[in-house]
This record gives sequence, structure tokens and C-alpha cells, in this order.
Amino acid sequence: MPALKKREYSGPAGGAGLIRYFDVDEGGPKMDPRFVVGIVIALILLELLTSIL
Repeated sequence: MPALKKREYSGPAGGAGLIRYFDVDEGGPKMDPRFVVGIVIALILLELLTSIL
């Protein structure tokens, strides 16, 4: 019976470029989360007021 050879498998190097660096600032708009929540609440109230009137 022949001896079985071990196969060595190596995946793509470095995750195929899927690594993200979160310490790098990519720009874009910076908004306070409270501001976004306030706008959403204001829109909900506006919809409620228009349905009542």
C-alpha cells in the first residue's frame, strides 16, 4: 500500500486585500449621532402632525 503524501495548502496572501485599517481617516461628513436622532424624531413628528391636520 503506497504511503499517503501530505498536501500543504496555503490560502491567498494577506486575505486578498480585504484588510481594513480603521485608524486611517477616510474623510467624509462627520455628524453627531444625537443630531441624526433629532432629525429622525423631527421627521416623525412632522408626519404625525400632517396626518392629524
